[in-house]
Amino acid sequence: MTTATPIPVRSPLSSALSGTTTLLIGGSSGIGLAAGVLLRSVGGRVVLVGRDPDRLKAAVSRVRSAGPAEDSEDAVLAVAGDGGDDKILAEAFDRAGQVDHVFVTAGGISGAGPLTGLPADDIRKAFDRRLQATFTAARAAATRLPAGGSLTFSSGILVVRPAPGMTAPLSVVGAVETLTKALAVELAPARLRVNAVRYGRIDTPMWRSRPGLDSDEAMAAAGSTTPLGRFGTAEEAAAAALFLMANNYVTGQIITVDGGETLN
Repeated sequence: MTTATPIPVRSPLSSALSGTTTLLIGGSSGIGLAAGVLLRSVGGRVVLVGRDPDRLKAAVSRVRSAGPAEDSEDAVLAVAGDGGDDKILAEAFDRAGQVDHVFVTAGGISGAGPLTGLPADDIRKAFDRRLQATFTAARAAATRLPAGGSLTFSSGILVVRPAPGMTAPLSVVGAVETLTKALAVELAPARLRVNAVRYGRIDTPMWRSRPGLDSDEAMAAAGSTTPLGRFGTAEEAAAAALFLMANNYVTGQIITVDGGETLN
């Protein structure tokens, strides 16, 4: 019986991502955009996928500014469209040429509300928007990533601290965490790694779009109740994803970045 080639050995430091290409699904704002900036700052090549063309254009400019002044045109690429669409992802992979890592932050929260008051269509949309996008990314990554490549998903701490009215979205996010572990086992023979980051409250445009949280003062007041006294930054959140990309001996894990909120 032929023994499979083991997982490649490389430095687990983020600097090892220099020269690699990462596809960021949901990379035009928040944690995904912060990941793009960090990756470019260590010499990584970045492909951003997002729905809003204008926001995507601004994101490309911001990510490119984190690299050297003589940056090549293909150091930062963008594909506008739904990251859960097979054709859009195929286009992103094709334009990139080779992709080493995929980070999925797209999806958001939908389908919130009391269970008995949720229309069946809203429940289906909650699953389609997040879980289908996760499967789409996984299917593409499974056939396109090289040995040593990684796929990273995002989750949230309400999975372990449920709140009323969140049955549908938390079921979806819980499914993403289960899928993470299942895929880690299934894709291990191809030497691909799959992990997820379970986030607490992070200062992103999505959080600031909530009622009463549209100013620095309001965000500071809300964050003061956490063990560390503030919300996390998008950069702190994104750095966890870079750790999972760089460390070739981590797979099937859900790591928590929440400032200690789940300790309360």
